[in-house]
Amino acid sequence: MTTRTPLLPPPPPRPPARVLAIAAAMAVGAALPVIRTWMLQFGATEAELDAHLPGDDLIASPDLVATRVVGIAAAPDQVWPWVAQLGQGRGGFYSYDCLENLVGCDVRSADRVEARWQDVRVGDPFRLHPDVALEVVAVEPGRALVVRGAVGVTGSTASSAGAPPYDFTWAFVLRRGRDGGTRLVVRERYGYTRRGAALLVEPVSVVSFVMTQKMLRGLRDRAERVAA
Repeated sequence: MTTRTPLLPPPPPRPPARVLAIAAAMAVGAALPVIRTWMLQFGATEAELDAHLPGDDLIASPDLVATRVVGIAAAPDQVWPWVAQLGQGRGGFYSYDCLENLVGCDVRSADRVEARWQDVRVGDPFRLHPDVALEVVAVEPGRALVVRGAVGVTGSTASSAGAPPYDFTWAFVLRRGRDGGTRLVVRERYGYTRRGAALLVEPVSVVSFVMTQKMLRGLRDRAERVAA
């Protein structure tokens, strides 16, 4: 007796390429707000997002805030020396040196604490590049370092003729964790001063996320290695 193979229904027609492209674009568009929020709040708890930190009063009503956090298995006094020596020409940023140096930053992230870089004071320059510096506006040894300024498309700072259309603060705050370790909170606050500032700041915030998440991990790894 011969067994007859049942006929399978034909496969459904493939949607036109235009329909697939529209569907993909809609999916990406729907995901963008979620991705943006994740980048702006990387590693932070709700309590850390809501916390009032040193430097927050300098820009009372920011248009964009990024709060990124890493937990470190070391006490705040063991983490602070790594924060104190941040900056170009000092300990670097513990991030992607190779990318920073592509634009001439001349950054070499330190792998040890250097006594010569521990003295940081209000009014000191906080260099991002040999020709570009923010200003240290608050120092609480063992707890917080806050810098202020802004960088435009051409690398100009807020004090030069081509001032960027926003104000900016960058705070590095050490909070004691429940386990006796440290929560390093890095907060950026942007206050727009001219129309169209978001067109510059939004791309800057993406680049900042890429570099900051690496900086947080780089600083954590260095502090934990020494504390071990």
